[in-house]
Amino acid sequence: QVQLVESGGGLVQPGGSLTLSCAASGIRSNIYVMGWYRQAPGKQRDLVARIFSGSAANYADSVKGRFTISRDNAKNTLYLQMNSLEPEDTAVYYCNAQVGAFRLDYWGQGTQVSVSS
Repeated sequence: QVQLVESGGGLVQPGGSLTLSCAASGIRSNIYVMGWYRQAPGKQRDLVARIFSGSAANYADSVKGRFTISRDNAKNTLYLQMNSLEPEDTAVYYCNAQVGAFRLDYWGQGTQVSVSS
């Protein structure tokens, strides 16, 4: 079955950096888009960044200039390089993929990112 496996979350001090990875497996159809979403306690899940099959990317205003989304050559692994981290970045980060002609939606289990002194 389709799986999205996230790694790289953890604790970091303000101003620090962290890289998240998301490895997709069990996908036989084209991945139309992959993205990172985050959800802080008591808040809705919001888009952080996404990257399309043609490598076009967009970002939430709150992370522009600090985060970079990318994919590997196999087009099935997603990364999020996070720099200049702020306490407001603290959240559970979820990997998302939309797959195939019908753009079926898949989610990872989430990984905790905590930014604190």
